[in-house]
Amino acid sequence: MSVLLRQIPGNIPQDMRKIRIENSHLTELPRGSFGNISALEYLWLNFNNITVMHIKSLEYLPALKELRLQGNKLSSVPWTAFQDTPALKILDLKHNRLDVLPEHALRYLPNLTYLDLSSNQLTVISRDVFYSWPVYQRSQRAEGQIEAISNAVLALHDNPWICDCRLRGFVQFIKSVGPPIILMNSYLTCSSPKFRAGKFFHEVELNSCMKPLTSALDTNLTVPVGLNVTLTCFVQASPFPAVWWTYALKLLRPFNVSTEPISEETVRSELLIPAARPVDAGNYTCTASNFLGNTSVAITLQVRAPWASTPASGWAPIGPAEPGAHVEVRIAKQTVYGITLEWFAAAAAEPGETWYTLLVGRYDAAQKDAIYIGPGVNTYSVTDLLPATKYEVCVAVRNQAPRKGQCVVFVTGSDVSQLEQREKLIHIIVIVCAMVLAVPAGMYACTAEARPGCLARCPGACPRRRRGGQAQAAGSKESTLDSLPAGSEDGLCRPEGGHGGRRPLAREEPGKTRPPHRNSADLY
Repeated sequence: MSVLLRQIPGNIPQDMRKIRIENSHLTELPRGSFGNISALEYLWLNFNNITVMHIKSLEYLPALKELRLQGNKLSSVPWTAFQDTPALKILDLKHNRLDVLPEHALRYLPNLTYLDLSSNQLTVISRDVFYSWPVYQRSQRAEGQIEAISNAVLALHDNPWICDCRLRGFVQFIKSVGPPIILMNSYLTCSSPKFRAGKFFHEVELNSCMKPLTSALDTNLTVPVGLNVTLTCFVQASPFPAVWWTYALKLLRPFNVSTEPISEETVRSELLIPAARPVDAGNYTCTASNFLGNTSVAITLQVRAPWASTPASGWAPIGPAEPGAHVEVRIAKQTVYGITLEWFAAAAAEPGETWYTLLVGRYDAAQKDAIYIGPGVNTYSVTDLLPATKYEVCVAVRNQAPRKGQCVVFVTGSDVSQLEQREKLIHIIVIVCAMVLAVPAGMYACTAEARPGCLARCPGACPRRRRGGQAQAAGSKESTLDSLPAGSEDGLCRPEGGHGGRRPLAREEPGKTRPPHRNSADLY
């Protein structure tokens, strides 16, 4: 007792009939642990740290009657090892970590009169475990006969039983069992699921197991942009299934998914998509699985933009404009990779609840990317711009089409090397037309509504171009925008009806040789 032993001593006398080694830190029972003690009848190894029991650890012990392994750390037992102990009558395994009892577990214990499996981790047991027990089989054959059969005490309490369809047969066995099999504690209780936790076996009625059946109230949803969307699927199954959501064959993160039972055989699973955007559109699949199989249901989500994508010639709102809601927009900053826009909604009804839509893309693109900005935000950075390309950016209140002054047209400079990109800004040539915005030095803006013939209609707004270089000649020696790709010249300021009379932004001084090609940073 309480001696630090790491293994079974090898010098035990051969005629020993009873061995008791407790609190001695034994960790395993190797093969032939007691092979030289064939007369052994009582073996107590309680309160050690035994985690492994070899399948031949009880070899050469035909006279063993009592084996006590209480308070160890066994998670499994090699039940076929008891073929070597046919005389065993008492088997004590309480306070271990057993979580499985196979169907053949009791088949090799024909003379057992006491079996204690209490205070383990058993959750589900098949009734066939006991139907194949020789003690139970003898009791069924002797029913109604005078033949006397010894009682067998069975302890199964204090285990975390899962009371679902898998335990149905075992619960029926417990309800019907009687002498000669006697339960030490007949009030076995359920630990889960939650709605059955704490109930006694004789209080529950369990149904047969069922493969999952998934369904959804609506498999095709259309929602407006910015709305929080909850996709819901219902699953009927027994036992309760594992449920997960996938989108484009990717498993969605569980913190956006909540699954809870709403009845004994029905589970509701919800997927939350906060502030839905067009990129969230697509097919979402809810899949449920238990040991009988799995099924799934697909839900199609469509996200409706405030207005459909429109060609560059104009914009059409899908709803009435809010009176007085006008957005003033300007280019606030240039960066190495793009620009930063800033806007202010004048006379907005509720500025703290106003959503904005940014339409960004190449000037000649039939469709532009829509970006939806929530309340309280009035800046946005447009990055990854292509060099020598004309872009258009519009800002509008959510349910409006862009108005005059809410679009900015600009042209990015020619490409530079990676080293230069790190050292210089992407200088942007902004076309002056209907209005001049508050932009950084050397930059001007043109609204989308005043593109045709702006020189004829806005003579006072383009002084730098009309005077042929008074303001720009000093800093921009040449710039004909010849490096723009196809389509990027459309909409530049030019006289009405003119097709080939485009003026250069600056005149070359007489007698000065034309310099080699320079990037747009040199234009400033």
